[in-house]
Amino acid sequence: MTTRYEVRDGVAILTLDNPPVNGLSYALRVAFAEALDKANADAAVKAVVVTGAGKAFSGGADIKEFGSPKAAAEPNLLSLIRACELSSKPVVAAIHSVAMGGGLELALGCHYRVTAPGANIALPEVKLGLIPGAGGTQRLPRVIGVEAALNIIVSGEPVKSEFIASFPGQKLFDKVIEGDLMAGAIAFALERADVRPLPLVRDMKVGHPEADAYFKFALNTVTAMAKNFPAPRKCVEAVQNATRMKFDDGMKAEREIFMNLMFTPECVSLRHLFIAERAASKIPDVPEDTKPRDIKKVGVIGAGTMGGGIAMNFLNAGVPVIVLEMKQEAIDKGFGVIRKNYEAQVAKKKLKQEKLDERMGMLTSTLDYAALADCDLIIEAVFEEIGVKEKVFQALDAVAKPGAILASNTSTLDVNKIASFTKRPQDVVGMHFFSPANVMKLLEVVRGEKTAKDVLATVMAISKKIKKVAVVSGVCDGFIGNRMIEQYGRQGGFLLEEGCTPQQVDKAIEKFGFAMGPFRMGDLAGNDIGWAIRKRRYVEKPNLRYSKTADLLCEMGRFGQKVGKGWYDYQAGKRDAIPNAEVEAMIAKHRETLGITPRKISDDEIVHRLVFSLVNEAAHILEEGIANKASDIDIVYIYGYGFPVYRGGPMNYANQVGLFNVAQMMKKFQQNPLDDAKFWEPAPLIKKLVAEGKSFV
Repeated sequence: MTTRYEVRDGVAILTLDNPPVNGLSYALRVAFAEALDKANADAAVKAVVVTGAGKAFSGGADIKEFGSPKAAAEPNLLSLIRACELSSKPVVAAIHSVAMGGGLELALGCHYRVTAPGANIALPEVKLGLIPGAGGTQRLPRVIGVEAALNIIVSGEPVKSEFIASFPGQKLFDKVIEGDLMAGAIAFALERADVRPLPLVRDMKVGHPEADAYFKFALNTVTAMAKNFPAPRKCVEAVQNATRMKFDDGMKAEREIFMNLMFTPECVSLRHLFIAERAASKIPDVPEDTKPRDIKKVGVIGAGTMGGGIAMNFLNAGVPVIVLEMKQEAIDKGFGVIRKNYEAQVAKKKLKQEKLDERMGMLTSTLDYAALADCDLIIEAVFEEIGVKEKVFQALDAVAKPGAILASNTSTLDVNKIASFTKRPQDVVGMHFFSPANVMKLLEVVRGEKTAKDVLATVMAISKKIKKVAVVSGVCDGFIGNRMIEQYGRQGGFLLEEGCTPQQVDKAIEKFGFAMGPFRMGDLAGNDIGWAIRKRRYVEKPNLRYSKTADLLCEMGRFGQKVGKGWYDYQAGKRDAIPNAEVEAMIAKHRETLGITPRKISDDEIVHRLVFSLVNEAAHILEEGIANKASDIDIVYIYGYGFPVYRGGPMNYANQVGLFNVAQMMKKFQQNPLDDAKFWEPAPLIKKLVAEGKSFV
């Protein structure tokens, strides 16, 4: 039963019970409506208390029903709220832990609300490209005021219940109950059992003393901060309607806005990502009840930028870390950077000094592999060269305790080969962090041929603990992200040869929504890293063609931001990328060498050659089983490579364009004699999906 019913001391208790967060599924809504009717029909019941089982009052809509007919089937949430309002007996919401989205809207439809301290209160629909659709924009301003309500609705971020309870004149909570919430809620319900008329939020007045000026300011602010997302602007409009319209008219307008947003590309993309992120943690052949190994202490090999960032993730999560280096100077330098990073957070008041001291206190160092013998997880972050990895893993194999997980932070190398350097390949896995590792949310988990299932389960669990979004990849050169980005980079080089400048390419893709274009990204990562990979490719894949412009750039010593010059010039302490005449001259001279007459290339061609190169390579990755599903690839590109969130990742974008249209453009690119015609042959998976009239799933 998704809604439990019991009567205690003359009070009917309706407990929402749909784990994990009591999502308002169709079954729950039916059971709730029946339970409320039962309470109203029972002469022995004086009042009703609504609460949630487990660790939530209610997290809102049930994501398992997104996009299905059940999501809107009667009784829908609006009907449940109206049933609460029309109840002949007082209905008290007893809130704890989490009341978000539809869960909070249901509570706002009750006559009274009591709360435990520490409950997270939010209307997070804006994060899905929507506005609250069951009265949130109309009721919340009535109970906490226009400005506080709009801040909560536009941000979508949770606010603690006791903080809201401190607002002067707030009417969201009638009482904050310390101790036993249910006992307090029952006592409160009995106190109000005979009070009439029953209070309704819909009947409360709402307004703002300087409404026109405030809403104009709010709209301008939101437009500047969320220019590619329509929902935040619509939140402002809906809350403004609450101050201008009668309640029922405001509700009607809210619903109309909600339904219109539901079908925008941005909303479709955000909902896709919401589901994709949760699906990424599920590995088809690893049962969800697989017991993970205990991770109580972590070892990190290397105190450089990557090693230090990796260490910080675990320190932040309260896991002790020991860092191994070859020289004390390297440890001192690395630890100095970690402390400096934490001190910067303290200066910005994002971290308390005692937390800094606590985290640094969990950090130790060693120059001896033997000191890693008690670690449960050891991650190497050393130079990206297979001979170096071999020495590290042989040393780890000799000292690590049985059952310790040995992980490589490699971004391209063969994890199976790395595992073969040990006598325990089942304990070896790839954990590819993205730089800066203490900031970037993506973690590529690379599954070797012999990686044990409980190792995978452990790494996926620990990734959540350190607040990473983990995606599983099979073994191939570059895994998911870097294998795809190589094709993207190749296209960038071909575009230079055909007539573009670096800034034209970067501006076009940044206008599309990328955080930065391929050439600015190359400068940030270090152009010499790509150069080293290409040198390896020239030996391993002699038939794979690259533009020589990137090699010529490196021969000029222009390795990127770290040396102040790459595709662009950089000034110390500034992020501005300044075009360089020598670079443009080098590109022009290279064109002449190839006998190419430059042509004018549209931004549309630039964008689609770059983006669809990702899509075509990704389709091959899916066919080969390197990625489990298309949505995993979208997560990799959103969290690891700056793909625009509102477009939902390369595979989602291809679906929105239509795979027939994508294949047609690829065939057009095949006709370009200066491009790689073989690469632009649509992947077999794309051809199959086009023939079947389907999309990536």
